[in-house]
Amino acid sequence: MPTEILSFYGINNQVSIKSYGTGLINHTWKVHTPLRDYILQRINQLVFQQPEHIAHNMEVITDHLQKNEPGYFFPVLVKTLDGKKMVFHAEKGYFRLFPFINGSCSHDVAKSAHHAYEAARQFGLFAKMLSKVPVEQLKQTIPDFHNLVLRYEQFKKAIQEGNPMRIAEANKEIDFIREHDFIVKKFQEISQGGSFKLRPTHHDTKISNVLFDKSGNGLCVVDLDTVMPGYFLSDVGDMMRTYLCAFSEEERDLKKIEIREEYFAAIMKGYLGQMADVLTEEETNNFVYAGVYMTYMQAMRFLTDYLNNDVYYGAAYEKHNYARARNQLTLLARILEKEEKLKQMICEEVDKSLPPSKHMFS
Repeated sequence: MPTEILSFYGINNQVSIKSYGTGLINHTWKVHTPLRDYILQRINQLVFQQPEHIAHNMEVITDHLQKNEPGYFFPVLVKTLDGKKMVFHAEKGYFRLFPFINGSCSHDVAKSAHHAYEAARQFGLFAKMLSKVPVEQLKQTIPDFHNLVLRYEQFKKAIQEGNPMRIAEANKEIDFIREHDFIVKKFQEISQGGSFKLRPTHHDTKISNVLFDKSGNGLCVVDLDTVMPGYFLSDVGDMMRTYLCAFSEEERDLKKIEIREEYFAAIMKGYLGQMADVLTEEETNNFVYAGVYMTYMQAMRFLTDYLNNDVYYGAAYEKHNYARARNQLTLLARILEKEEKLKQMICEEVDKSLPPSKHMFS
């Protein structure tokens, strides 16, 4: 199948193809040719039901960056022989091709605070470069992706209509989520107010979506399928959710779930180093809330899926999504325990960059 798709790009001879990366959504291959290497991806239409919206957004992003930020580096889609951005196969769906960045590598986890800083800097730079793109030019590639109000409604429905045995088993976790519904109410206030701006947002800022050079420095942001209008909360929150703890959402020993303050400092300095002048004062004041918001939402989504018999994420073993939910709820509790200290770190960082008369948190 990949060989057949490559023919649309005029790539026919002396080709080797192998699966690449650990992504769970799109199927990815690395393509080696005598001239250069490529990344070929098949878009998952169960997740991205309108792939043409991805192609549209990529065109908007590419045009903006090439015209206004010509020095900014990022992989540009390879067009087919007849000038198309994607290939459609009647049986297998949509495919697209990118040049492979030689000398680059990616990481599945943040192995050091330096990696966390470089990733945050790259996502901050990406957001800054796109901050002047009118959001109405971008389409929603996954509608309501990070709509916390909707996710809470789905959670409540699962409590009413889900598996009764699982609902009884998860009683403590359900109560925890209910007791913290102020997180939902705050997001509702944010989405209805005007102090948070809708901007072009990446929405998937795990560290594997940054390419690094061999010295561990960030090169560019990749996987732009979820770039669409959103709040900065999504990008900062997902970095906090996935970088702050040394262990992933798959860890079942909850005693290992701790917050690494040096990683929070790295995220803060890397992102604000690029975006401090773009964010509003109210947004900066809610930097820590971003992590609370995203971790709460992911915990709730895992638990909702468990109550619904694992219809969305699936399960590799019995109670898999229940274990994931408990992991994320523990992480949320650890963030909330350190919330005031993390806010103070933000205060000190922002004050360093402002003249004395304009200290935001004084």
